[in-house]
Amino acid sequence: MRRLVIQQIVGLLLILSSLLMFPPAAVSWFYGDGTYKAFMESAAILVVLGVLLWWPVRKQRRDLRLRDGFLVVVVSWLTVGLGGAMPLLFTDQPQLSAVDAIFEAMSGLTTTGATILVGIDELPKGILFYRQLLQWFGGMGIIVLAVAILPMLRIGGMQLYRAETPGPMKDNKLTPRITETAKALWLIYLALTLICVLAYWLGGMTMFDAVGHAFSTIAIGGFSTHDQSIGYFDSTLIESITMVFMTLAGINFALHFVAWRRASTLPYIQDAEFRVYIILLIVIGIIASAALYLSDIYPSLGNAIRYGFFQVISSMTTTGFSTASFYTWPGFLPLMLIIIASIGACAGSTGGGLKVIRVMLLYRQAIREIHHLIHPNALVPIKMGGKSMSGKIMYAVWGFFFLYIAALGILSMLLSASGLDAVTAFSAIAACLSNLGPALGQAGPHYADINPFAKLILSFAMLLGRLEIFTLLVLFTPAFWRD
Repeated sequence: MRRLVIQQIVGLLLILSSLLMFPPAAVSWFYGDGTYKAFMESAAILVVLGVLLWWPVRKQRRDLRLRDGFLVVVVSWLTVGLGGAMPLLFTDQPQLSAVDAIFEAMSGLTTTGATILVGIDELPKGILFYRQLLQWFGGMGIIVLAVAILPMLRIGGMQLYRAETPGPMKDNKLTPRITETAKALWLIYLALTLICVLAYWLGGMTMFDAVGHAFSTIAIGGFSTHDQSIGYFDSTLIESITMVFMTLAGINFALHFVAWRRASTLPYIQDAEFRVYIILLIVIGIIASAALYLSDIYPSLGNAIRYGFFQVISSMTTTGFSTASFYTWPGFLPLMLIIIASIGACAGSTGGGLKVIRVMLLYRQAIREIHHLIHPNALVPIKMGGKSMSGKIMYAVWGFFFLYIAALGILSMLLSASGLDAVTAFSAIAACLSNLGPALGQAGPHYADINPFAKLILSFAMLLGRLEIFTLLVLFTPAFWRD
């Protein structure tokens, strides 16, 4: 274990994360809401802690192994998440306990969007902006950002990138050098954000709301500057803009890069995961709209389509925006929305869940097993994009699926043991593990009334889902700590 190099990197990331406090401090100063002191105090503490960690080991230059990368990623997300809770803890509005501040910060950083805050419209502008920025910062990943802009992290960069980025096939690089890959991803992320800001502003939002909602839309986070989320604006145009950019953010960013470099839409059309992703959004959107119309929840077909498609796209991309209280809808719809969030968006996107490509591979493996029952000696390869999937990838997919289901079951039982009803416990864990946010039952409108123990479990579920389970759980194996 390269402990000194790990200490060096974590120290640098703490120093880097202190920069996150300056934009909301500037917003707070501009609006005169009085919260800028909390951000400056937090920045000072993070810098001091970062320097204390980094300075004694600043001259360390050893290659990182993949095992070291896992530890760096987990420790970094934990330290930045805890550090991110400080401004929320130091402010008088809102007045949060340590558990609530950690829950809100972890929800933002992991782009889950589950909130314990009520009366969001009345919060100081600095806090509102900070929540949105926290999601944007966590959307592409703090490690990918660090690899992109800190030359000192070039050593072992691939190990960090592989440990942090989502998806079953992590060795694919867009460019020959990993730092250039990270920079390319962040440039696309930034470009989409700027275009989204402009679209929201032209659609009728104030610049403050446009920037804040663009941050959480492209990050697929779901935090809003209003209690009613996107429904606050009651605008078909703004909802249409949101649906477009949620869909774009749910696509593999590597596809965006290749399409931009070739100046062609063919990479999208030729990608099997993208096609299934779009088909699922359309088919499930039609089912939801039909159910809303036929059950007279929205007697107008236009409104049924409007609210049905929005909530389906928001759920499947695991964004978590809302234009209606979907958890009060009757019938199967609320459960369906939770289930499709578990499917999630595409691998390599900022979305959560299992990812579409894993579901496709699981489906094709199941079909192959059915064929084997009929033709036991037949060789039926599993292909994706014209290429046969190796046994290593399939084993990893099945392992991930098992751990995902096991985590869902075990953590749901822990929440039930804490006193929550079964619907709230299951849906809350499913929503946090898939990084969706909104849940059912007691956690439908918000998580403020959930007990502190449950909030800590849910915070763990958020991190588990964001780091795609393996990265976090590998630290709990004895073999990991053996040199």
